[in-house]
Amino acid sequence: MPVDSEFAFELSVCQWAERAWSPSDDAAVLVARQFGTKHRRWDTIVLECDPDGLRERAQFGGDAFDSDLLHVLQNAPADWTYYRDALPDPGYPWRYVRESIHEAADRDAIETRKRGNRIEIRRVRPYPDWLRRIIAIENKPDLTASAARNLVPQLERDIALSLADEVWVATATTDERVEPVLLADLPAAAGVLTVDPESGTAEAVWQPRSLSVTDPGTRILDRPDDDTSAARFEYASPHWKQERRLAIAERAYARGWRAYADTMRPDCRHFELDADETGVYPHCAAKDCLPTAAECRGQCPFYEPEPPVWRSMEWPLEGGPGKAIQRVLARRRRRQRPGLPE
Repeated sequence: MPVDSEFAFELSVCQWAERAWSPSDDAAVLVARQFGTKHRRWDTIVLECDPDGLRERAQFGGDAFDSDLLHVLQNAPADWTYYRDALPDPGYPWRYVRESIHEAADRDAIETRKRGNRIEIRRVRPYPDWLRRIIAIENKPDLTASAARNLVPQLERDIALSLADEVWVATATTDERVEPVLLADLPAAAGVLTVDPESGTAEAVWQPRSLSVTDPGTRILDRPDDDTSAARFEYASPHWKQERRLAIAERAYARGWRAYADTMRPDCRHFELDADETGVYPHCAAKDCLPTAAECRGQCPFYEPEPPVWRSMEWPLEGGPGKAIQRVLARRRRRQRPGLPE
């Protein structure tokens, strides 16, 4: 697939990782894109998951649980217990915990009952330990010298915080004898992938260092450009890191990397899915290109809604071709989450 944007390159990295990522053990692989925390967003993340745990996670449904809901799920008791006795002190008002309890009950993740004025909870099933490792990938198809300089502070922050088990940089292959990315002044702890989008292959030309995700991390708040001023930082506890890692994994489980149609206009008559040997990608027939989310929107001068006649046979229950494209992408996303109903 020819790459003419960073978004197109990002999709090719996701396709390759889903197809060819080789974990160190029998882990199942789940790929997502554009995920992170309030302080940092990664282009691509690869989750290495326990296969049995991943299937057990599907019993809770395909939607994500945020950190507040995870606090309830992970600590819900096997027998009926007053919720304040069952759950650790959350560090914030209990009324928010009650809201999370009711939301979890509405999703059939826990059971609740009232005894007098007390709310008692009981788990439906144990929340599984399904996440093993998180691999963060920063995508820079054209890693120029200036792009490398801008990327270094981000990588140093990722390595210092060690929220991910590994940090990688993915860049497009070149015809050079030595890939230019290897000559860039990148942190030695970050791995380097060279990706050939047209063939759908990638090569690890520099192996990363495994980061200590169970140890305290360092969150770099400010790093001055001069050599005299001190950097500002704070420590991140292992408990905070564990919570953040699982919350990121939950969001990745719910969305995957094929949710790009949610921010595009698949209801446009020119929107198509284009398939080749490397995978399936969005395609704009009017511009004959792989569009970005910024291009594929209602304000696009080539945007034309689907004619009503295209949907007349199944409208309004099934929708037209745009709805069919979304269903195809949703089915492909479910294949990576075994145990979810079709």
